[in-house]
Amino acid sequence: MQQKVRFQIEGMTCQACASRIEKVLNKKDFVESAGVNFASEEAQVTFDDSKTSVADIAKIIEKTGYGAKEKTEDTLPQAEAEHHIGWRLWLLLAINIPFLIGMTGMMIGRHDWMIPPVWQFVLASVVQLWLAVPFYKSAWASIKGGLANMDVLVTIGTVSIYLYSVYMLFFSPHAAHGMAHVYFEVGVMVIGFVSLGKFLEHRTKKSSLNSLGLLLKLTPTQVNVQRNGEWKQLPIDQVQIGDLIRANHGERIAADGIIESGSGWADESHLTGESNPEEKKAGGKVLAGALITEGSVVYRATQLGSQTLLGDMMNALSEAQGSKAPIARVADKAAAVFVPTVVGIALLTFIATWLIKGDWTLALMHAVAVLVIACPCALGLATPAAIMVGMGKAVKHGIWFKDAAAMEEAAHVDAVVLDKTGTLTEGRPQVAAVYCVPDGGFDEDALYRIAAAVEQNAAHPLARAIVSTAQARGLGIPAAQNAQTVVGAGIAAEVESVGLVKAGKAEFAELTLPKFLDGVWDIASIVAVSVDNKPIGAFALADALKADTAEAIGRLKKHNIDVYIMSGDNQGTVEYVAKQLGIAHAFGNMSPRDKAAEVQKLKAAGKTVAMVGDGINDAPALAAANVSFAMKGGADVAEHTASATLMQHSVNQLADALSVSRATLKNIKQNLFFAFFYNILGIPLAALGFLNPVIAGAAMAASSVSVLGNALRLKRVKIN
Repeated sequence: MQQKVRFQIEGMTCQACASRIEKVLNKKDFVESAGVNFASEEAQVTFDDSKTSVADIAKIIEKTGYGAKEKTEDTLPQAEAEHHIGWRLWLLLAINIPFLIGMTGMMIGRHDWMIPPVWQFVLASVVQLWLAVPFYKSAWASIKGGLANMDVLVTIGTVSIYLYSVYMLFFSPHAAHGMAHVYFEVGVMVIGFVSLGKFLEHRTKKSSLNSLGLLLKLTPTQVNVQRNGEWKQLPIDQVQIGDLIRANHGERIAADGIIESGSGWADESHLTGESNPEEKKAGGKVLAGALITEGSVVYRATQLGSQTLLGDMMNALSEAQGSKAPIARVADKAAAVFVPTVVGIALLTFIATWLIKGDWTLALMHAVAVLVIACPCALGLATPAAIMVGMGKAVKHGIWFKDAAAMEEAAHVDAVVLDKTGTLTEGRPQVAAVYCVPDGGFDEDALYRIAAAVEQNAAHPLARAIVSTAQARGLGIPAAQNAQTVVGAGIAAEVESVGLVKAGKAEFAELTLPKFLDGVWDIASIVAVSVDNKPIGAFALADALKADTAEAIGRLKKHNIDVYIMSGDNQGTVEYVAKQLGIAHAFGNMSPRDKAAEVQKLKAAGKTVAMVGDGINDAPALAAANVSFAMKGGADVAEHTASATLMQHSVNQLADALSVSRATLKNIKQNLFFAFFYNILGIPLAALGFLNPVIAGAAMAASSVSVLGNALRLKRVKIN
């Protein structure tokens, strides 16, 4: 049986490490697929659990030289600790200061600013023989694993320049005359810059890229819980299902629950993307993480931790951010051969420079510059960094993508297929038009009062729509007696001071509608009304469009996306809705199989299709589309089949999802261009001697941070 497991990976230093783990796992016959995300430091493995176990897979990863800890959905992601500069990096930076001053002096002709060679040797030895040990361990583990990582390049370069300088200081013919040319500062500063770059990269990956930290802050650490009739302040981990919890103004809800008492307003935008607070009363639901903006409520906990909607979202986001987009394969293939290629270029640089210039010291400097300028990290971070930020931005707008592949595919969508009921419309009948018989003796308000008096005795959705509209208009509804239902026709009752009132089909109320009425009467459900068998008017009830549907369709068209309606309703109704929205393609009377077949036709015509639906009948079409979106709270099979979930029942969220996806893919391409351009430009410049090793090391450290910085720009991108 196939099983999927996620691991938190420890010890990776660049994309080559991630590629190595992937390569080892994918060679195993019991592994169906394995992907390792360098940015999120996570591995996702699908395997045959009849042939191996989670523990065995963890051991395989550990044998490649990395730590592996299983991640489950039973516990929420843990908050990241503060990322401070450790003592090792502080000491390394302190040792860099005298060398930095000395190099600055040399650039302005003050060679006396550099500390004496012997002291250079002492400080460089502290760095090379002690502080640089983590680089050596990582490099050795990588080589043992069969794939060289970035630390191999740094190790070869800095050790070479250190050994060269030691030789020149103590053993060369020039040493006795104090004329030895040493370059201890190169190794020290390369180690320093690279270490600082790694720290900044790690902090950005853990803090700024990932939205999980912000979501974790939505759950309070202490809550007011009623125990034995008394209110006590308890840690969140001591709360149990069934506990009564109090949340006052300005506090956050700790668990999903049902309100027992009190009332207020709650901001649930962290889940839905909708910034307008919702009113909460006794009997209503509250969701973990919601902020009480006004009032105070006491609620009974029904779901805790990872079982809450917030917990489910956090686990979904964690898994989605850890997945890999197809476009990442470009960087993966490059990273797999990157380090050996760079070592080969460095060796050729050394030989060519020595032969041309006749100076093996200069040749060594050029070769070391090539080694330290190269950076597979920027390539490895280009795609996952943007995906992590893009996923977080999508979640902020109430959109849950299942994986990175779905987000990438959504960026290419040029055709959208929409179900009608519950997607474009409210999914419940509403009064769309009212007709009063001329000289019938009753105006519109009177027609509502009389009809509601009879219909309040019926349970039909059309009856409820008329009654609720009358109540919303503030009309007094008179009493009705002796109500009798005529199956398939309508309902009749005696209404005080009015007479015998019938409400139902047109023939039941003996009403013939005139032909000059609005088009909505042709597609709506009709409820006619008569008094003492004399028709007085009628209501046209239709499934009303959602308030933001027209705006959403306009946004899709703005991006040259073709919009299609496919519904099981009759063709006339579907065409009427399409006309209201300016949609050219409208298909009615469609079965689930018909919808799926039509989606396949669009794909065969070269379209990248997105399908949106919320019902069981939408599942086949959702599965057939390139990328699919289900409404949260709809049919389980629809949510399970879809590539993403929309927390609001709104097509506007679909437009948001496609916009975020386009922005993310654009950012990925920018990152890949920068990473490739950096190496294509930097390596030749280093080989030709235009960059010394120190500048090359600083540039290498800055390249990864630059890619991460560009990815963070996604947070500020406007959705259109």
